[in-house]
Parts: sequence; structure tokens; C-alpha cells
Amino acid sequence: MNRKKIIILGCTGSIGRNTVTVLKRNRDYFKVVGISAHTDESGLIKFAESFDVKNMCLTGRQPSYSQINFQGESGLIEMIRDTEADIVLNGISGSAGLSSSIAALESGKDLALANKETVVMTGSLIMNLAKQHGKEILPVDSEHSAIWQILKGREKKSISEIILTASGGAFRNRPIEALKNVTVEAALAHPTWNMGPKITIDSATMANKGLEIIEAHFLFDIPAENIKIVVHPKSYVHAFIRTIDGCLYTQLSMPDMAIPIQNALSWPDILPADFASLSLSDIMLEFKALDREKYPIVDTAYEALRLKGAYPLVFNAANEIAVSSFIEGRISFLDIAEVTRDAVEKDWPRRLETFEQVFALDAEARMVSLKLIDKYGSNK
Repeated sequence: MNRKKIIILGCTGSIGRNTVTVLKRNRDYFKVVGISAHTDESGLIKFAESFDVKNMCLTGRQPSYSQINFQGESGLIEMIRDTEADIVLNGISGSAGLSSSIAALESGKDLALANKETVVMTGSLIMNLAKQHGKEILPVDSEHSAIWQILKGREKKSISEIILTASGGAFRNRPIEALKNVTVEAALAHPTWNMGPKITIDSATMANKGLEIIEAHFLFDIPAENIKIVVHPKSYVHAFIRTIDGCLYTQLSMPDMAIPIQNALSWPDILPADFASLSLSDIMLEFKALDREKYPIVDTAYEALRLKGAYPLVFNAANEIAVSSFIEGRISFLDIAEVTRDAVEKDWPRRLETFEQVFALDAEARMVSLKLIDKYGSNK
């Protein structure tokens, strides 16, 4: 059997580490032909040695190992375009992953997408690019992977709504009045998932659900008002769909990112996986309504999606700037939602025509957000 050739971007991050679990169990099915890391050079080399990878790129600094044959952002794009592969797994964090997603699709490769910012920033542009090249965008977020699995074989007209589950993050049991002075360390203490700092803090503010609402709209062409959120602390249920007859359908599995990674990489096949097993006799399923007052950033996401155009892009950019500023101690935890809301409330284009426009507006939105940070920081 010819092994499926994959490129893994962000191989030393949380997505890359979970991908190792998949690769070790499926050495006869997958062949890794390219990998990238930002600054973790030793981790990049270790990954390459473990899976006999020839093409490597370090994007964040000058490499010291001669085996690393691609360097910087331009080198990453060159590696993606010039390396023969079937699929690219994009595990790069944040807006930095967008150029790689575009390069993967334009070079005729399917895209396993853990970088939700790709869809949030570009909306229908990236979906149309995939269609233009006859390639698939395969979701790796656990929620969108679940929806993708549940929707298989169903007609769109039979779906009345999508329900995304949320763990509630580090502060799910704290009242809103207790969030004013929370520390970065507390925000990074996620009770269920082991993720990078950006997405962990996004989980605490619920910005990750805002991003996922936007992503789900474009991935599955579901109206914003038909995408809902419910809090499910144990994270066994990853999403629901409700059909027009009122019935709910769902996917349950352990909260393990190796599962959606394997499902995306193996598509259209399904491979055995012992890490997915869940004993129903040992679990309790609990669901709560989302407290929209406690998590105001969710309403900002819905508003950004209602306005379309550049507004989802601005939501993402402002949130990224606000999260990094919170980590640096420049603003408070609650300021993250305030900065994001203020940025989205400004006047932005209602249509996106090109990727070049996306990059230009992203840069502008970050400048606007930094000015807002200065305002909130001075009041801290």
C-alpha cells in the first residue's frame, strides 16, 4: 500500500505532539515528508529523526543544524509548494497560519485545518479557493470534526441547528465578579485540555467559541442564528446537530486531539484507534446554558459574523492582540473582551475581495487594537 504523504506545520506544538500519537500507531499508513517549527529547533530535529523526515523548516530564527533545509516564512511557503504531498496539517497558532493554508490549497494539497484563524479571517475566500483547486478542507478542531462526522450523508435542508459544546475553561465555576483580578497563571490552568497558551486563554474568555461560531458558519454554510453553544464541562460530547424533526445527533469520545487529527489525516478512510474508546457506564453527561453576561465576547463574535466582510477578521486580530497584552501584564483579563468589542464596533469594509486585502486589513486591525490596549492599559 502506498503511504499517504503528509506535511505537518507546527510539529512541536500541541497539535504536533498529538499527531505523534497518530503517527506511531499508523506507521504503515502515513509518511511524513515535511515538517515545520517556529523556534524549537531541537524538537524539529527530534521529530525528523523519529519519522525519517527530509524536509524541515524553522520559521522563527536562524537554524544552527545544517539538516534544516528551509528557513523563515518564505522558506515555509516554498517547502509547502515544492514538496510532493497529499495533505498538509496546519497546526500553526493564530493568524500566522493563513499563508500556509493558502499555499497548501494552491499547490494541490488537501488541508487538515487546526488553524481556525484561516477560515475566520478569510471566510468564503478560502472555501472558494479549495473548490477552485478541487481540494478538501478537513476540520481538526474537535467540535468541527464532530460536526463534519455527524453531517456525513445528511442533506443540508434537514439540519435546523448546530450546537457547539464548551468546557467553560479555567473559570467556569467562578462568578463574574471574581474575574476582575485573575492572573495569567490561573487563566492557563485549563481543567480538561492540554493546549497552547493562546487557545487556553481563549477558552477562559470563551473567545474560542466565538471563533468556532464563525468557523462553523463558513465550513458548513449554516446561518449564524442556527449555531448555538452549550457548556459541557467534561468535554466528552464535542458537538450536536438538531434535525428539523427535533432530534439531536452527537459524537462522543475522550477529550483527546489525536482523534480529530487522525480522522482528518486518514480521510476518506477511518482507521482503528484505541485512544478513542469511552465507557458510557463510567461517565456523567452534564450540560449548562452559556452565561452570556459572564462571556460577553461571544456576543461580539455573533455581531462580527452578522456584519460579515472584515468584521470576523477584526474580531480575531483584536482578540490576538488583547490576549498577548494580557499575558504581558498590560491589561486585565476582563479587558480582553472589551478591547475586542471596541475594535469590532469601528467601521470596517463589508466585503472581502482578495487575500491581499485580508492581510492589509489584518495589519490595520492590529494597529487599531494596539491603540485600544494603550487606553485600557492606562486605566489598569
